[in-house]
Amino acid sequence: MSTLLEQYTQALQEFDARMGLVGAEQWTAPTPCSEWDVRALVAHVVDEQRWVPYLLGGGTVADAGDRFADDPLHDDAHGAWSRASGAAREAFAADGALDQHVSLSYGDTSARDYLWEMTVDAAIHAWDLARGIGADDRLDAELVRRIHQAAEKDSERIAASGFYGTPIAVASGADLQTRMLGLYGRRG
Repeated sequence: MSTLLEQYTQALQEFDARMGLVGAEQWTAPTPCSEWDVRALVAHVVDEQRWVPYLLGGGTVADAGDRFADDPLHDDAHGAWSRASGAAREAFAADGALDQHVSLSYGDTSARDYLWEMTVDAAIHAWDLARGIGADDRLDAELVRRIHQAAEKDSERIAASGFYGTPIAVASGADLQTRMLGLYGRRG
């Protein structure tokens, strides 16, 4: 995975693989995100993906109004995920998309930084989803290495962002995925 877009695609594939395993009886199962069950977690990730084309198209959070206020899953969580993640990936892959800035809830940022945030979000939540449904939670080793490497350099900002849980100390001999998850407040 040499490009940001390839890393994002891998993170989407990690989430997609777990989405394909969600059984009808698992939508109300708890996840490591204490405020979300499986359905709420999936709705969050789908909703995040739905915003991408709008924001890359010049839309702002302030101007969005109730554009994204509906239930992002409706009665078809798998279809909603497929449509939203496909449209988001296509928007990020468009010519010049990564050379612009986007207006997010916390201010303007580069599209490249936004893409990285979306990569981390999809990867961490793929792990959360796997835990929620009792599936294999091992993430792609190269993706884990990249996220861990970036997170170690930026751990104070990650902790202060409020987007993830409070960092958790892990044993010094823990594997890389466990150390990476600890930086995002997950107990691997």
